[in-house]
Amino acid sequence: MDQYLIEGGHPLCGTIKAGGNKNAALPCIAAALLTDAPVILRNIPEIEDVFVMLDIFRALGGSVEPLGGHSWRLSADIKKSSIPLEASEKIRASILFAGPLLARAHKAVMPPPGGDVIGRRRLDTHFLALTELGAQVETADNFIFSAKKLIGADIFLDEASVTATENAVMAAVLAEGDTILSNAASEPHVQDLCKMLIMMGACIEGLGSNRLVIHGRKQLGGCDYTIGADYMEVGSFIGLAAATRSEICIEGVLPEDLRPAKVAFGKLGITWAHEGKTLCVPKNLLLKVNHDLGGMIPKIDDAPWPGFPPDLTSIVTVVATQVEGTVLIHEKMFESRMFFVDMLIAMGGRIVLCDPHRAVVSGPTRLRGAELRSPDVRAGMAMVIAALCAEGKSVISNVYQIERGYEHLVDRLSSLGAKIYLLNAASG
Repeated sequence: MDQYLIEGGHPLCGTIKAGGNKNAALPCIAAALLTDAPVILRNIPEIEDVFVMLDIFRALGGSVEPLGGHSWRLSADIKKSSIPLEASEKIRASILFAGPLLARAHKAVMPPPGGDVIGRRRLDTHFLALTELGAQVETADNFIFSAKKLIGADIFLDEASVTATENAVMAAVLAEGDTILSNAASEPHVQDLCKMLIMMGACIEGLGSNRLVIHGRKQLGGCDYTIGADYMEVGSFIGLAAATRSEICIEGVLPEDLRPAKVAFGKLGITWAHEGKTLCVPKNLLLKVNHDLGGMIPKIDDAPWPGFPPDLTSIVTVVATQVEGTVLIHEKMFESRMFFVDMLIAMGGRIVLCDPHRAVVSGPTRLRGAELRSPDVRAGMAMVIAALCAEGKSVISNVYQIERGYEHLVDRLSSLGAKIYLLNAASG
């Protein structure tokens, strides 16, 4: 199993380019099944989750052609409707093929999806939406979706699930009649998917809101679509700059996607400037908690968009260990995501884990290098940030989880002056 060896305590400096949004790339790959015309996707990150999704696309009969420059041409000639077990176990986003397969092949068979271990991640909302559109669902060893045809419906999702919204939209664009999707997720990656589908000929109203209206079409065409920047990655690099007190500029950002993060980071005294699509974090930030009115301890909590993204709670928790003052981090959406703080405590962080959802962080603290393990994509990146601002050396194992979401991380951080090395288990 590969590991990272990191020598902390060195300030970083330089410019790094934001990659494409992983959470947009995955549904857009699945959406290429909705047409037999070629689909070109650009700004696709070269990460493990993307490669697994492309493998599933091939396994279903599609062809995948690399065009270079983070671009791919996908052509769907659906020959199978079953997703391989090994691929499904690697990635939660495998569930995103259910909607397109139902719409085109009228059947989808898949094992329960894998992915991050961050607590219960219910799939009920997917089943609710697809059955409302006319699908039958069997849940035994595998999930079996089937439908002679899909018919538009007025659907209220029982939670604003991103992937359930995406599945429902992909099924509805080829359904007969109109679909109203209320309590829909509205994250930038959901909007990316909808923009791609519109370019393919779909009719979708209400982008950016929690009420989408989809007018079904008999068929869709191809498109040439560019994915937006990954604001989770941008937020991670902002946290990295602040925690290591480094001056880092990030190119290719979409400032409007960072507004919720700017509010949360601002509670820790973290600000940045941007010109066009380039964002710069200065190295001379006064990292101090900004108290609520009356001197109360502030809270940083996540929520569905446009709230603070849950994927950045791990990042902001590490950063808070380097900030003067006390802050409450409240992860409301996943009951196991905060358990990684045990490793931060072992490194010297002053953190009280109140329950599976809340942690009180007091800083600043001098972290020490340690033996660490990445439990999921974002907590893994949080461990990288902790190691880079710690004294001494750290070794992080299970880095496959990190590389599922961050492209060529070792090379990109090394270009900023980070002392980070990949220890390859295969080569000993």
